Amino acid sequence: MRLWLPPLVILLLVSGCSMVPKTFHPAEPIHAKDFSHGTFDQVLRDHVHDGVVSYPGISADSRFDAYTKQLDRVDPNSLPTREAQLAFWINAYNAFAIKGVLDGYSPRTTFGRYGYFIGRAYQVGGERINLYDLERNLLIPDFKEPRIHFAIVCASKSCPNLQSQAFRANTMDEQLDRGARAFINDPTRNRFDRKERIAYLSKIFDWFEDDFVAHSGSLIAYVRQYVSDPGLVQDLETTPYTVQFLEYDWRLNGPPPVKVVHAGPR
Repeated sequence: MRLWLPPLVILLLVSGCSMVPKTFHPAEPIHAKDFSHGTFDQVLRDHVHDGVVSYPGISADSRFDAYTKQLDRVDPNSLPTREAQLAFWINAYNAFAIKGVLDGYSPRTTFGRYGYFIGRAYQVGGERINLYDLERNLLIPDFKEPRIHFAIVCASKSCPNLQSQAFRANTMDEQLDRGARAFINDPTRNRFDRKERIAYLSKIFDWFEDDFVAHSGSLIAYVRQYVSDPGLVQDLETTPYTVQFLEYDWRLNGPPPVKVVHAGPR
């Protein structure tokens, strides 16, 4: 998901070992009109509370397995609108991020992150894709929406909170906006020293600075539009702030399933 990869892994990705499917060929296809995120929505409502994910609960819930299997039966390109396709891919990312944890993978260590984000691939529409490619080579370049960074959740404490509902095409803008505001105003993820004029921002703003700057001109300008405190908004608008990035906490964002963790290649 992030710029945490060892140099050898980065070299392999740059040299073309990373692939994203452009067309999909489900073995047992279902029509786009018959596809629904309702099952995933029910799982999230039952097992995610205030961003804390009950991995044991999801592991025991057959609806989750049914939803991930359904993702392999639909052609995402057949979904009728950009919003429907974006909802599909955000939900797929979050479901696969959960699935990776249930399968025993963990992003907590450097090699663990390789296995979690790159080594483990998932079935979508009859094709395979890993979390790294889904984010870096599909969601970001295809949709060009910085708020995606606050919607996809890689199972770690410093990630945005996983919302307790699935993303939907008809509520997409509202959900993306709510996620951005919640993340930016969460003092455990971003905080502002108004006396010293320092913005301590999530490492996400460092890793994906280009996306935020392209949208708003600077990191401070991007963050400012979602800050809830009117006094701080004015401060950020009229007074130069120095940006420092907080350390990322890769610990799991909920109680773990009872499974062996794959640490990745040794």
